[in-house]
Amino acid sequence: MAVKLDLLTKINPSRASALEASVEYAAGHENMLQLIELRWIAVIGQVTTIAGAILIFDINLPLVHMLQVLACLIAFNIASHLRWHERRPVANSELFMALLVDVATLTVQLYLSGGTTNPFAFLYLLQIIISAVLLEAWSTWSIVVITLVCLALLAVFAEPLALPFDHARGIASLYVQGMLICFALNAALLVIFISRISGTLRAKAAQLADLRQRAAEEDHIVRMGLLASGAAHELGTPLATLSVILGDWKRMPEFRDNPDLREEIAEMQTQLKRCKSIVSGILLSAGKARGESAVRTTIHTFLDGLAEEWEERRQAAHFEYENRIPEDIPVAFDSALKQTIDNLLDNALESSPGWVRLDASIEDGTLRLVVLDRGPGFAPAMLAQFGKPYQSTKNRAGAGVGLFLVVNVARTLGGGVVARNREEGGAEVTLTIPLASIALSGEGEHA
Repeated sequence: MAVKLDLLTKINPSRASALEASVEYAAGHENMLQLIELRWIAVIGQVTTIAGAILIFDINLPLVHMLQVLACLIAFNIASHLRWHERRPVANSELFMALLVDVATLTVQLYLSGGTTNPFAFLYLLQIIISAVLLEAWSTWSIVVITLVCLALLAVFAEPLALPFDHARGIASLYVQGMLICFALNAALLVIFISRISGTLRAKAAQLADLRQRAAEEDHIVRMGLLASGAAHELGTPLATLSVILGDWKRMPEFRDNPDLREEIAEMQTQLKRCKSIVSGILLSAGKARGESAVRTTIHTFLDGLAEEWEERRQAAHFEYENRIPEDIPVAFDSALKQTIDNLLDNALESSPGWVRLDASIEDGTLRLVVLDRGPGFAPAMLAQFGKPYQSTKNRAGAGVGLFLVVNVARTLGGGVVARNREEGGAEVTLTIPLASIALSGEGEHA
């Protein structure tokens, strides 16, 4: 029986590196899609420019050859779209090759339409700037050198356009008009696509920062788990000794014949059993492999039993529990998740001793547990840092660890925790867990 229940998961450097690599790949894929879109705009722009030059300005161009180049560019872009429409990793070398195709296409079209005398030769700057944003340093400088060589070769081998040398006419000059159109195209495309690419880079940086933060928090959990398991192991011997002593006291005449003392000893034994249970739970969570501490049960049995046990143990003044889950599906729960829900209820009880409520429901394949109270609610600063370690309104050492563990257990299971202040007063904390993380099917296999 395999289930995703593992509270204390050690940080695996290779896994963290893989996650960072996946973010890099996602950003590269997005950038490749931007290049494909830019290439479609280039196709439309070239068709429009060629048609305008021939039909409006009566410029003699090798139409057949230029259309052949356009057909090759369209075929390449269709192939690129088919290859990259899925979320596949894109390396720097692949972006570099894609930009080389764009440079080569532009060079051939300029060769067929006047070379350096064509005002659209300035479109090389667009390729250079995009490469500076997308590529590594060596790739960018390679594009710079290649475009410079292409421009020099065009100046030597290309046939100049049959345009009048009329720069003195200013804006009326055909060359000046073409140069202005080229500048406008460069500026517009750069603003649009550099803005998009910058947004992709910012999103990548934010994802990497989030991954590093999660790694640090998980490492914090591991350290706390090791410390807790060590303390629990050391507490085992004194707790066993106390159990033996209390058993001996209970049989001594001085205590056996005194009802008040017998009652106090019984209460001490009850609390001692609870301590031993907590210690066993810590050792179990810290020492078992994934899924070994999980217990197969049903969702109603687990939640109803948890609510009944918590109410009996905590003796809340008024505890409301509503289970709105229609179907009693088989699930696997372990002590980590049970402790998570107990922590939420304990925090609510501490803030609101008079009233605590737990609602359970399933929405869109997700288990939804809502804990409500009528306490003072969360401070705005607390809500902003909800789930961060040692963020608490309680003025004592170690406060805030409980909610930190709650958030990270939920995240380990693919869920989350959301907190808010209720308009009628008090707080509401919602724990969500995908059923796929806990549900069982068949002969105990993970669904």
